[in-house]
Amino acid sequence: MRVLFVCSGNICRSPLGAQVLEARLTPGASAAVGSGAASGFVVESAGTIADDGAAMDETAAAQSRRLGGDPSAHRSRYLTAEIVEGADLVLTAERSHRAAVVSLAPRASRRTFTIKQFARVLDGLEPGDLADVRSPQDLVDRVARLRGVVPPPADPADDDVDDPYRRSEGTHERVADEIDAALATVADALRAVS
Repeated sequence: MRVLFVCSGNICRSPLGAQVLEARLTPGASAAVGSGAASGFVVESAGTIADDGAAMDETAAAQSRRLGGDPSAHRSRYLTAEIVEGADLVLTAERSHRAAVVSLAPRASRRTFTIKQFARVLDGLEPGDLADVRSPQDLVDRVARLRGVVPPPADPADDDVDDPYRRSEGTHERVADEIDAALATVADALRAVS
């Protein structure tokens, strides 16, 4: 199962999301952080306007470490259709990133969500909605089919994660906590069907 996180520069939100999800999916997560790919999952990131090879923003990296991630090996990369097509689930920071993903690879529209949207839909489903889901790929398909039954937020921007780049440490911490809260739901759902 390949999970791809997408933001703009691939130095703040998307690498943080990838690192936190990987930590949450790694068996014995607190003891195994930095030990490599989460069991059965490849978690990666890219950016819609990224320069290839940049290190993670240091303030975002500090938030990743705080939440159990390992930013040491991160290098940014520019999002391409090939990267999107290789992913089973694409989680974007904002709706504009989702639109960029879908414009690159239209067939990815069913498996592309904002991070907060995917968590919101999961939280809004009834237990029976996922009763016969047997794999992470089935989970993505089921969430895609049922996303319309979960009411959208009153403000569509509530599905977006703010860009903390060049902003205060408090903003970075708030954004990291929003991403982490959404990914707690996502990781629990993925583990339950793995």
